[in-house]
Amino acid sequence: MDFGFPQTDRFRLTIALRSNTLAVFRQPERVLICLWPMKVRVCFHDKCFDGACSAALFTRFYQACVNRDADMQYYGLLHRAGQLFDESIFDGDENAIVDFKYSSSERLTWWFDHHQSAFLTEADAQHFARDTSGKKFYDPSFRSCTMLIAEIASTRFGFRAPELEETIYWADLIDGALYPDARSAVEMKEPAMQITMAIEGSTSPDFVTNLIPQLAFRPLAEIAASPPVHAAFERLQQQHLKWLELIRERGDLRQGVVFFDVSDQNMEGFNKFIPYYLFPDAIYSVGLSRSRERIKVAVGSSPWHPAGKTANLASICERYGGGGHAKVAAISLPPDDLEGARRVALEIVAELRQHSASDSSSAPSSPPAKGETSGIR
Repeated sequence: MDFGFPQTDRFRLTIALRSNTLAVFRQPERVLICLWPMKVRVCFHDKCFDGACSAALFTRFYQACVNRDADMQYYGLLHRAGQLFDESIFDGDENAIVDFKYSSSERLTWWFDHHQSAFLTEADAQHFARDTSGKKFYDPSFRSCTMLIAEIASTRFGFRAPELEETIYWADLIDGALYPDARSAVEMKEPAMQITMAIEGSTSPDFVTNLIPQLAFRPLAEIAASPPVHAAFERLQQQHLKWLELIRERGDLRQGVVFFDVSDQNMEGFNKFIPYYLFPDAIYSVGLSRSRERIKVAVGSSPWHPAGKTANLASICERYGGGGHAKVAAISLPPDDLEGARRVALEIVAELRQHSASDSSSAPSSPPAKGETSGIR
C-alpha cells in the first residue's frame, strides 16, 4: 500500500496488541496511524487429511485462546528432495508448522508434530530441546497430529471444541490406519474418506488451503457434499479404479513384500491400502511413483496381516533422506533420477523380504479373506 510517503523518509514502529498490530508512519509534517489484523502463517502437511485437520484445529485453538481476530493464512508443505524450508514462507507476525518436520528458524512460533522422523538434523533436535517458549510440541506416540493438538490444547490451554470431535476422530482413524479391514480402507464410502481422496488427489494449489476453514467450522458430511469436494471426489474415484487395476497388474508379491512401479504414470495419489486389498498375503509394500516435483518411494506395512512387522520403516527410509512412522514411511528423490530411485526401491524390497521371513515365522497362519480381491471394480 502506498501512503504517499517517500520510502527514504518513512520509518515504522510496530506494537503488538492482543488482536491487532498498530503501525505508526511518521514524516515531518504528517502522521498516519493504521490498524490491521495480526497475520498468522500456518504451514501444514499438504495433500494429507491429518495435515489439513491439524491446520483447522490449530486455527480454532489459536482464535479461541490467543487472538480471536487473527488473519490465518495457510501454506502447504510437501516432502521433496533437498531443502524443505524457505525462510520466506515464515512471513507472519506469528508462524506455525503442524504435522510436518521441525524448522530451527527463529521466526517459527508454534510447532506440533508426531512423526518419528521429525528432525532433519541432530542440530534441529537440539534446537527444539533448548526451546522454552511452551509453544512447540512433539510426541511420536500419537497416531495423528490432530489428536496431539487436541490433547495439548485441552490440557495445557483449556480449549475444547466438541463440534470438532468427529473431525478429530476421523483424522486419528485415517492417519493411524485403524480401519477394520482393507475393503473399508479402499471403498471410500465415508465423508471423511471422500474428503481424504479429494485432498490427496487434487492438483489445484489452492484446494486444500481453501478447504481448511471449512474443516474448522463445518461438519464433514456438509464438506463432502459441497460442489468443489464432490466434483473432485467423482473425478478421482474414476482414477482410483484405474489405480486398482494398474497395481493389480504390476504388483509383484514375493516373500511377503509386494513391489510395484507406476512411475510412468507421472502422477501420485494412489490409495496406500490398495496393495493390501489386492494382495492380502503382503506384509510390506514398496511403490514407486513420479510427479513433476519428485519421485516417491512409498513404503508401508499391512495393518491387517498378523505378522509381527519388525522392520522400522521410518528408520529404513531415513538412511535415504526420507522418513515417517515405524509402520509407514516414504522417500522423496529428484524427479530426474528414476534409475537411482529404482535402485533405492529394490534395495528396500530386498531388506524387507529378509524381515518378512522372520515376521511370518512368528505369525499364526491366516488364509486370505474370501472375495477380498474382487469387491471393487
